[in-house]
Amino acid sequence: MSDTRTNAGVDNFSITRKMFTWDVPGDRVITLMTAGNLATTQALISVLDERSKIVSERNPTILELPTMFQIARLVGATLKEVIHDSRGEGQQASSKFKASVIVGGQIKGGSPTLFMIYPEGHFIEITDDNPFFQIGEAKYGKPILVRAYEPDMSFEDTIKLLLVSFDSTIKANLSVGLPLDLQVYAKDSFEVSNKPRINVGDPYFEAVSSGWSDALRNALTQLPSYKND
Repeated sequence: MSDTRTNAGVDNFSITRKMFTWDVPGDRVITLMTAGNLATTQALISVLDERSKIVSERNPTILELPTMFQIARLVGATLKEVIHDSRGEGQQASSKFKASVIVGGQIKGGSPTLFMIYPEGHFIEITDDNPFFQIGEAKYGKPILVRAYEPDMSFEDTIKLLLVSFDSTIKANLSVGLPLDLQVYAKDSFEVSNKPRINVGDPYFEAVSSGWSDALRNALTQLPSYKND
C-alpha cells in the first residue's frame, strides 16, 4: 500500500503514483514503491522501464534477471546511478536527491519476497524477525504495525491494519494523504488482478478511520487513572 501525495511546500500538493509494477505472465511480477525526492524516483522508474524494453545478454533487465536478489541489486545500482547523475557539478547537497525504494515480487522457481533499498544502493531482505518494511513518513504509522501485526493475519485483516496505520500517519503529517493505492498479490499467480485505489470519501476507509478514533478514546477511558501519591 502507498499514498499518492507529493509536495513542494505546505501550499503546493499534488497526486502522484508511487507504486509501479512490471510483469511477465506466468513468469514474474515485480513491484516498486518509492519515497523521497520526486524527480529522483521518477527518473529511477523511467530508467528501469526504458531499459526493460531493451533485450541484452550483457545487461539483463528486471524482466530477465533470474532471482529477486539480483533484481534488488539492479534497482539499488540504478538508484545510486540516478542520484549520482542528478547531483551534477552545481549541487553539493546530495540529500536533496535521496530516495528509498521497496521492491517486491516473485519469479518462477522462487518465493515471494521484499527488499528495502537505501539511497546508497544497499538493501536488506525481509525476514521472519523483520516481517514488513516502511519508507517515507514511517514514524507515525509504524507503532500500530509493531503492536498489532501477526504473521497469521488474513489478507482482509492485514489491509485493515494498513489502513489504520496510514490513517494515523495522514492525521499527523500533511505530506501524506489520500488516495491510497493497494496491491494484493497471490503467491504463485504471477499476475496482479487486485489493484484498487482508495479515494477521499471511500466508505470503508471512513468507517475504519472513525472506528479507530472511537476505539482509542474508549481504550483511554478504561485505563487506570494516574494517582499522585
